Amino acid sequence: MDPPKPFPILCLPFLAIEEIFKAIDPIEIINFSMISKRTKAVAKYMSFLPRYKIDLYIKETLEIWFFGTRNMVVYVMTSDKEMDGKIEEKECCGSILPVPLIFRKVFKYSKDPVDEWKQFCKYVLEIFKKQSINCLNATMDAFVEQNVSIIDFLKANLKSVDICTLSQRNREINVDEHTAYLLDNIQINSELCTDVYIKDVNFNGTFSKYLEELCIKNSEWIGYERLTQIDCKSVILEKNRISNEQWNSFFKKWIAMETHLNLEYLELDYRDVDEFKALVLHDIPHEVVDERVKRTFKTRRNQTQELNGGIDIRRIDGKTATFFMLRFRWGEIFSMCIH
Repeated sequence: MDPPKPFPILCLPFLAIEEIFKAIDPIEIINFSMISKRTKAVAKYMSFLPRYKIDLYIKETLEIWFFGTRNMVVYVMTSDKEMDGKIEEKECCGSILPVPLIFRKVFKYSKDPVDEWKQFCKYVLEIFKKQSINCLNATMDAFVEQNVSIIDFLKANLKSVDICTLSQRNREINVDEHTAYLLDNIQINSELCTDVYIKDVNFNGTFSKYLEELCIKNSEWIGYERLTQIDCKSVILEKNRISNEQWNSFFKKWIAMETHLNLEYLELDYRDVDEFKALVLHDIPHEVVDERVKRTFKTRRNQTQELNGGIDIRRIDGKTATFFMLRFRWGEIFSMCIH
């Protein structure tokens, strides 16, 4: 039997080529674009490519995530030679979505994964016409020796990221300086979540103004002065070291409209409501709402929650802040909603 003849895709009308591109995954589009200057020009001309969302992951492996169709495709740069060329695929959310979601990982071995990942990122951003990306997820101690060069690369090739998540595996490694360098050089538009173990209480990294959400999971380094400098819609502080006296001062400033005018939701670790009332609100006018009163509040990420009772304080412009406990299967958290 004769081998199948190559399909002359470039001889098709452009609209037909575009429909073919919509049916293949992003890695196949990139591979096609690398064949020649002509195929690269054709790929760059595809009008739907900018609609893809792109995430960059820097962890044990370096990854590029593509979201555009019902499938998720991940390009993984690895130093494990045995993984070269392997493809992992699994079906996700089959019981929820009408069409199964396919999660596909494509592995590429490299002797220098960081440098090759940077080159591939730059090429992807060019083909998909991206100046900004959806998410940057960085493990700050994964490539400590190359953190600065990675951040410099991102700064040179990205205008901004919408969501940034920073983490750390080994808390003994000091990544304060690199974390500050990233925060000072990468524009974050919407959400920042950090699970880094900051060691210096005088940590000088800056937060983007007016974030939709700021979540600091290890916030022992956040003192009162740093708290007053935060101006985000949703603020989540876990393990904070701010005293009851300082919280008292903070809420007085909020009532007087001297701080946090954009704040809509504040979330802290568990604390006893009666103790909070006695130690923080003792000289602040407040109202304890009857437990029989049900109200619906907007919490983080525009989610809503129906709650009973709560404690209200009022700002001078008439805005109300309600304190309450949110109960989950894994525990309780102390929250404040502004409405």
